[in-house]
Amino acid sequence: MFTGIIEGLGTVTAVRPSGAGRRLAIAAGFDLTGTKVGDSIAVSGACLTAVAIAGRQFEVDVSPETLARTTLGSVRVGERVNLERALRLSDRIDGHLVSGHTDGTGAIDSRATIGNAVIVTVAVAEDLTRYMIIKGSVAVDGVSLTINRLETDRFAVSIIPHTATLTTIGFKQKGERVNIEVDMIGKYVEKFLAAQRGRPATPPLGLSMELLAKKGYIK
Repeated sequence: MFTGIIEGLGTVTAVRPSGAGRRLAIAAGFDLTGTKVGDSIAVSGACLTAVAIAGRQFEVDVSPETLARTTLGSVRVGERVNLERALRLSDRIDGHLVSGHTDGTGAIDSRATIGNAVIVTVAVAEDLTRYMIIKGSVAVDGVSLTINRLETDRFAVSIIPHTATLTTIGFKQKGERVNIEVDMIGKYVEKFLAAQRGRPATPPLGLSMELLAKKGYIK
């Protein structure tokens, strides 16, 4: 589990075949002390497992599923990526709960500077915007952002200078693809409602009208 608060940028130093998938070597722009083999690291929003660590460089295996569903399928040596290590239970959640399980990709549709912020519009499929709300959260390449404008096939976010400096969203241009993870709460709610649709309402935990009346909650 992650928060969408990026720790820093990394640079892809190697891309090698690994069975039907690939192995990436990434040089982190920050100290990896305390990180060990087996730990989860979000790479541009995709949760991956560190399989080797040497100093500030680590390696991850990317499965065929992840290659197909994320921008990591086209990643190249020299490309910069956003990095975040897994959330610890004692940490503050400054962004929002991010699983690192990318729902799909989008493309930068436009960039416009307003004051000290950059307004970035991202074009996505309608099956992603259905889980979005204005002022809700979305992870773009692993960055926790607030949705300022929402349409059927696109949304806009405001990028402050700190975020622009620390993450890839600060320099990605129109047409470039980004990983999208929608707020997981919306997906759970939809699944729950879909499961309940057509079923009679079931009082939770053995509650009944008779029990509520007996306890004095209703008359």
